[in-house]
Amino acid sequence: MENENVSEEILKTDVMDLPTGVPDEAMNKISELSKKGYQLIKENDIVGAKDAFNSILLIEENNNYALVGLGDTERKQNHFNDAINYYKKCLEFYPANNYALFGLADCYKSLNLYAKAIDIWQQYLVHDEKNITVITRVADAYRKIHDFKKSKDLYLKVLDMEKDNAYALIGLGHLNYDFKEYKDALYYWTRVFEINDKNSVDIRVLTSIGNCHRKLKTFEQGTKYFELALEREPNNFYALFGLADCYRGMNQQFKSVFYWNKILEIDPNNKVILTRAGDAYRTTGNYDEAKKYYSKALEIDFDIYAAIGLALICKGEGNNEEAAKRFENLIKNDPRNSRLYIDLADCYEAMNNKEEAIKVLNDYLKFDNRNASVKMALDKLSKK
Repeated sequence: MENENVSEEILKTDVMDLPTGVPDEAMNKISELSKKGYQLIKENDIVGAKDAFNSILLIEENNNYALVGLGDTERKQNHFNDAINYYKKCLEFYPANNYALFGLADCYKSLNLYAKAIDIWQQYLVHDEKNITVITRVADAYRKIHDFKKSKDLYLKVLDMEKDNAYALIGLGHLNYDFKEYKDALYYWTRVFEINDKNSVDIRVLTSIGNCHRKLKTFEQGTKYFELALEREPNNFYALFGLADCYRGMNQQFKSVFYWNKILEIDPNNKVILTRAGDAYRTTGNYDEAKKYYSKALEIDFDIYAAIGLALICKGEGNNEEAAKRFENLIKNDPRNSRLYIDLADCYEAMNNKEEAIKVLNDYLKFDNRNASVKMALDKLSKK
């Protein structure tokens, strides 16, 4: 939901940017070729566009429109380093060329060189300080380097200039979500939803609102937005995952497993989803199905949660000795996982071996004596 790459159009020639002494006929030809080149970029005829811009260079070496145009053709093909060379060459001769600055900054952003992108965009803003598109891009870049304050200030500046600017609202949603400020993120994304028709709003806004509700545990409200997303895109992974997780959060495992399986129809070897589906079947007491899903996940690669799931099934079936062996083996590989110790202690307690259960919990507290869950389990066990 971030600003899309924008190929700047230079559809008319600014005579002031041309060196004096260029004949009118040449200037007219440059203008014509420049317009043609950018029209061809719009039509996705990159080869034709390059020919047009290179024809300009035959008329005037180092022409700014040709260099920027060639940079744009490379940028459109994601050849960012080649594009950078063209933009930089243009800026050697025309340091204030906004199109070259814009393109150069966008290339740096695409290469995840956010600090460089910010520096170039700041140079752009010297000449055009109220350019909302560029200010929003700078805010996006600050968000990427985790500078919350600068990013927020710039997004809010955009909203002061243009109330309900979609890019700023979406950016503020991302910013707050990244910093776990889910209520604020929900406010901004919901505002985007409110000012758009529900059938035309970006589907990522719908899933982002749903995800905020997941994080806030307001699961029932979240389902509405995921369902709206699925109406428009029935196989959308994020909407299917969100619905499954919301129903899991509401302890409606039969609905949850329906959506886990919908994902698996599309991506049958998704280890995480196989394990989630296994959890749903186990929770509803369908151990046979749960075993199938956990086992398939483990065939793909080791998964701690699938292994725990199989151990919990043993425990649920009353096979506490086998469950204890499984938990002991898991602890060897993951000695700081407190959940494993609690489950192992439960197994020993079920086998009427309270002393061993207490020892297991105390073993964990030797290297983490602040774990509240383990302390609570130990306290409960000691009182029995």
